[in-house]
Amino acid sequence: MTRKAPADDFDDSGLEVGKPKTWAAGVPGVTAALRQSYEQMGVRRTALTLLRVNQKKGFDCPGCAWPEGDHRHVAEFCENGAKAVAEEATTRRVTREFFARHTVAELGERSDHWLGQQGRLTEPMVKRAGSEHYEPIEWDEAFGLLASELNALDSPDEAVFYTSGRTSNEAAFAYQLFAREFGTNNMPDCSNMCHESSGSALSETIGIGKGSVLLEDLYKADLIFVVGQNPGTNHPRMLSALEKAKKEGARIIAVNPLPEAGLMRFKNPQRPSGVTGQGTMLADRFLQIRLNGDLALFQALNRLLLESDAPGALDREFLDTHAHGFEAFEKHVRALDWDDVLEATGLTRGEIATTLADVLTAKRIIVCWAMGLTQHRNSVPTIREIVNFLLLRGNIGRPGAGVCPVRGHSNVQGDRTMGIWEKPKPAFLDALAAEFGFEPPREHGLDTVDAIRAMRDRKARLFLGMGGNFVRATPDSAVTEAALRNCRLTAQVSTKLNHSHAVTGELALILPTLGRTERDDQDSGPQFVSVEDSMGMVHASRGRLAPASEHLLSEVSIVCRLAKAALPASRIGWDAMERDYDVIRDHVSRVVPGFADYNTRIREPGGFTLPHAPRDERKFPTATGKANLTVNDLEVLRVPEGRLLLQTVRSHDQYNTTIYGLDDRYRGVKAGRRVVFVNPADLSGLGIADGAMVDLVSEWSDGTERRAPGFRVISYPTAPGCTAAYFPETNVLVPLDSTGKVSNTPTSKSVTIRLEPA
Repeated sequence: MTRKAPADDFDDSGLEVGKPKTWAAGVPGVTAALRQSYEQMGVRRTALTLLRVNQKKGFDCPGCAWPEGDHRHVAEFCENGAKAVAEEATTRRVTREFFARHTVAELGERSDHWLGQQGRLTEPMVKRAGSEHYEPIEWDEAFGLLASELNALDSPDEAVFYTSGRTSNEAAFAYQLFAREFGTNNMPDCSNMCHESSGSALSETIGIGKGSVLLEDLYKADLIFVVGQNPGTNHPRMLSALEKAKKEGARIIAVNPLPEAGLMRFKNPQRPSGVTGQGTMLADRFLQIRLNGDLALFQALNRLLLESDAPGALDREFLDTHAHGFEAFEKHVRALDWDDVLEATGLTRGEIATTLADVLTAKRIIVCWAMGLTQHRNSVPTIREIVNFLLLRGNIGRPGAGVCPVRGHSNVQGDRTMGIWEKPKPAFLDALAAEFGFEPPREHGLDTVDAIRAMRDRKARLFLGMGGNFVRATPDSAVTEAALRNCRLTAQVSTKLNHSHAVTGELALILPTLGRTERDDQDSGPQFVSVEDSMGMVHASRGRLAPASEHLLSEVSIVCRLAKAALPASRIGWDAMERDYDVIRDHVSRVVPGFADYNTRIREPGGFTLPHAPRDERKFPTATGKANLTVNDLEVLRVPEGRLLLQTVRSHDQYNTTIYGLDDRYRGVKAGRRVVFVNPADLSGLGIADGAMVDLVSEWSDGTERRAPGFRVISYPTAPGCTAAYFPETNVLVPLDSTGKVSNTPTSKSVTIRLEPA
């Protein structure tokens, strides 16, 4: 039975605001998950699907990249994971009749929520030059059209090959192989907009741009920092891991401008105490830090560690044996100005001193973080300073200790491992050349921000998106949309309708693909794919549902068939790779370090762990051969009188640019999204009433301003001077050229704004 999609769009006229919650999950979480699952899938399909999520013989949840343990619950999913599965496994369908009813312009006027609720795409579609509608196109013609446009470019570097983090290892490897045989390293991906800062900082300091902890390390830790992260919404299964860590004796410090319910108290719905009891208090300490104050906090802790006479305050043996740069680091940190620290953090000396006491009593420390740390101008220096903090006490390469960047997309880390990167290392390109017998391009390509600039300036003329919603994931909405409209052709490989389908080049293609939940049958038989989680675990994913349409192709098939059409003289065995994904994995085993005997190891229940030299051997593959302590200048982010600092955040009914619903249950918001959370003291000082309607106006050092109109003010206990509002509605406030040092990541977490009456 096909369930009807909403016919009418929503507005914010029904917006309701209540009190924010002080705990997460429990029975309401289960109820919300099942309600949406039933609405999208029905009772039987819900049961068949959810019981396979994150199981060893099931499919990987598309909702986040949190790892699974060896011992898994029969219901190994969270509320937002269930919503993600329901969105993909929905029985709603977008057919050719839908596109005949709606022009591209009409689709562009619809909300992200309405577009997503229409259901699964069912057949390839084309918008031809001068047409106002998408119309059906056969697959062979679609590949021929795309191949023809690719080969008509003056240079391969006029093409942009974008990748979303939900692409499997097998599809990602084939995709980057095609792009490089075509002749370009223009391979921007979603990591450029989220954890690029993490990868940049970690590569420089410890030699590997990935986290150094495994799931079991959380259970061995004495102290866990959760910084700039809201796991209750963005990585809900992390709450279960933190609960277990607490039971094993860990203390948890939450560092965030917003009090997040998931870090206050967790009612685990898989335990009786989570249903009828009080649950587990997670955060032992909440440091309500000012936006962008994290560098100052960790620099202050590092200075206090250097000054401490407590036994073991510094791990001298580790520093002497494994670290480089201590003298310059020490000189810099000892000169830290405490007035700057207190202004930057908004904390007191007492709060920082009591945090130090927690640090000094902990032998094993983990620092976790997410996009609250990675989307500032100084994100890379901040993460480098966190590495300094851990190195001072030898907390890398020790069980129960290390760096833990928590990724969002379920395979964004695996895509990078497979070669989705605009700045490939020479060793990887050498391995590709040896395996496939062609010379890959060596010049670095375009990341996401630079790709938008190139399309804006008509230096890139063709965009191919492998998943995701590029238009709504990127900053500077007007510039991004205009850039895509400058293209001769835009093509989107997608499971569902989104705003990127309504922002097109002269020509546009929609190439519908299988989802994680669906069977993938090829000529050699049923196929499976693999993914890598946030902690470097690689495991298989096997869909079981019948495809949403007989006209869908897998991502691997789309890449291989496009490659054959665009590169007819290619000597790469694209047919063999499409027919049997084992062939792709055999290639990977010879190209990518850590994947030897891939096809055997991926068939082991639970998969395998990739090597990580700093974690496994305390070896640091950096330029110095050691872990690098770094010098990071503290620049206090000061705003003019009457201005506030804004961070963009997700609502609870949201996964990146996918809007599941219109509620943010934990923050007390129902039936609306155009809201801005402001500290009550700031509202009083500005003379703005709770519930007032305002425009958000961002201000930049070059004198430019940007406006996001029509937001309702919500008095909320955020850090003084700091506000929050949802993206993608506020992406318009962030200019394309405001990016992080080194990483070039948009600065969506530190935007100076003023509130103007609407």
